Amino acid sequence: MEIFIKIVQFFMSLSLLVAIHEFGHFIMARIFKIRVEKFYIFFDPWFSLFKWKRGDTEYGIGWLPLGGYVKIAGMIDESMDKEQMQAPPKPDEFRSKPAWQRFLVMIAGVTMNVILAFLIYTGICYTHGQSYMAAEDARWGYAFNDAAKDMGFRDGDKVVEIDGQPIEDVNDIRAMLLLTEGDRHVTIERDGRSEQFTIPFDKLLEMRRQKSYMDLYVLRLPFIVDSVASPSAAAAGLQAGDEVVACNGTANVDVPAITDILARSKGDTVTFDVKRGDERLTMQVPVDGNGKVGVLLGNPYQLRTRHYTFLQSFPAGARLAGETIADYWQQLKLIFQPKTKMYEELGGFIAIGNIFPAEWDWLRFWNMTAFLSIMLAVLNILPIPALDGGHALFTLWEMLTGRKPSDKFLEVMQYIGFFLLLALVIYANGNDIYRLFGK
Repeated sequence: MEIFIKIVQFFMSLSLLVAIHEFGHFIMARIFKIRVEKFYIFFDPWFSLFKWKRGDTEYGIGWLPLGGYVKIAGMIDESMDKEQMQAPPKPDEFRSKPAWQRFLVMIAGVTMNVILAFLIYTGICYTHGQSYMAAEDARWGYAFNDAAKDMGFRDGDKVVEIDGQPIEDVNDIRAMLLLTEGDRHVTIERDGRSEQFTIPFDKLLEMRRQKSYMDLYVLRLPFIVDSVASPSAAAAGLQAGDEVVACNGTANVDVPAITDILARSKGDTVTFDVKRGDERLTMQVPVDGNGKVGVLLGNPYQLRTRHYTFLQSFPAGARLAGETIADYWQQLKLIFQPKTKMYEELGGFIAIGNIFPAEWDWLRFWNMTAFLSIMLAVLNILPIPALDGGHALFTLWEMLTGRKPSDKFLEVMQYIGFFLLLALVIYANGNDIYRLFGK
């Protein structure tokens, strides 16, 4: 059932993104009175699942879910309609229009994807706000895994800055350590003192390749009494709000550390050093046969939420869309730098499908859809033949130089771009299959 829910969300999101993208090309072409012969969601080699015709345009749904397309009359695209291109140009064809109009038609799909992401983020900001875990609330520091400790972190450290950039959100730490092409310089607070150290790039690379970032750190959970459940704990003096700061002489302890000590002290007594307001108290607390002391613990952490009015949600949505574009662009640049080895982590449809949750959650669905819309926009604007960015680049060249590339040149570049994209799709989905069955 979980896989089914992921698949449904993936295809719902993909269908929406493809429809919006192609609608951008379609509506801009119609604005300039360019004939659109086909509008398809998903590709339709040999046959389509459903189609109908209205006016000069055939609308349909293909069976191959690798994207979608609009077939614009008089344009050299993935249809490679050479017969049409050999006929004399007609007034309602793409090739008969001024370069600036053709340029706008080419970038309209990308523009629509960015607008869609902006509108989704705006809606989320207005209806749900932005929830985050503030780094300043991590008063007890973090607990780190072995990979993080190998990089120089210790349990209880508070991460203050990375490369001079203050940490505001707890999740910023992981993102900044992952997205880098060199060493990272970290400022921490350790035992009340400010310290600095450098994490070498090779250790950051190894952390990413080993997937150690998944549990790189968690917020340390202090042993804070929410309520006293047993008479023995009450008789020992424990009260709601007490924080155990040491156990059996071991200082700077958290819930896992104390739980471990209690498990070794079944039927015995442990010494708690307790912080109660400005007081410091020492108590002898009996441990039952299950390794429990008879108290319920509280969670001192709460997500903060930035709330926005209707008008405030628009600039907030624009900021989120801009930040997502910048972050994804940074990831893309790192992929093309061999030393980062991020190309090894490229994924295809399985990887994309797995970013959706296994349970139905509309908020996460729309967040993922907005991200994928940005991803689709950034990838499509790359100056690669067969992508919107490639077509736009050749048209921009014409606008700047006054010289239009020949149809033969555009056909050759279309083929080159097609095979480049095919190789990329095979590689990315091959990575998915290897990760699924090869390990």
